[in-house]
Amino acid sequence: MKPLRVGVIGVGHLGQHHARLYAGMPNVTLAGVVDADQERAKLIADRHGTAVYDDVAVLLRQQVDAVSIAVPTSSHHAVATQCLQAGVHVLVEKPLAVTVAQCQDLVGLAQARRRILQVGHIERFNPVMEKVRPLVRQPIFFECQRVSPFTGRSADVDVVRDLMSHDLDMVLSFRPGEVADVQAAGAPVLTTLIDVANVRLTFSSGCVANLAASRVSANQMRLLRVFERDGYITVDYQTRQISVHRRSREAGKPLAMQVEHLQGSDEEPLKLELDAFLQAVRSGAPPVVSGEDGTATMVLAQRILDVIDAFWRRHASV
Repeated sequence: MKPLRVGVIGVGHLGQHHARLYAGMPNVTLAGVVDADQERAKLIADRHGTAVYDDVAVLLRQQVDAVSIAVPTSSHHAVATQCLQAGVHVLVEKPLAVTVAQCQDLVGLAQARRRILQVGHIERFNPVMEKVRPLVRQPIFFECQRVSPFTGRSADVDVVRDLMSHDLDMVLSFRPGEVADVQAAGAPVLTTLIDVANVRLTFSSGCVANLAASRVSANQMRLLRVFERDGYITVDYQTRQISVHRRSREAGKPLAMQVEHLQGSDEEPLKLELDAFLQAVRSGAPPVVSGEDGTATMVLAQRILDVIDAFWRRHASV
């Protein structure tokens, strides 16, 4: 199998791990890295025995087949556009872009150039989901909680696009139907953008999802609960622990819940994500998290932000 030549654009907190994993993959050549911080780029390049470039255009001239883009969200559209126009397959960290129009533009460009466009919604590749998905039959209610201390990263976008987008993508991946109603409230705390948000979504199927996200919490938590008619499943993305609660059906016994505890594997989600991306590149099959998926998440995120904006306008008039 001919090795794929892959580059990484942006080697900060997330991009450094893309470079690390590509450098260790069989039949993959880490062709080079690019970062606005040249010292940082050289550090990562030296660590993995690859080249460092001071411009994306120079990297693209090195006959790369694919790239990971891990630059600030505000630059996703411009950098991904440049790469797709050069005929390169693209994995871009979530969110796909800042606006819905930018997302749609990237999807159209990828289709026109017949290139893979994958979005880095990494929870789709969390090993717990391999165990959870077969257990979910007909969800009627989702509860998602995602909070973390303030890090300063991704401060160029709000918490809905930054953190909550993980859970929006996950809920949509269960295909609950069209979004019929959105209720939301949120507030800026440390930045000028929304730092905390609480959302209630109602879908055409009757399914409901409650989501809470904060990037100014004292603690870190990433939980998913999926409720069905006869029980519920709790997922801790961090510990990879799963609790399956089902109604006991034993005749003649009092109503009770049976609990089963499962544990996800210790496989690295990002490696699984990159493996899936390169498999799509090699096969031409649709990626697990497509540009269309990333766009659907951003369409919903924008609806939520519009409702939050209306919430603030109402309170400002009081």
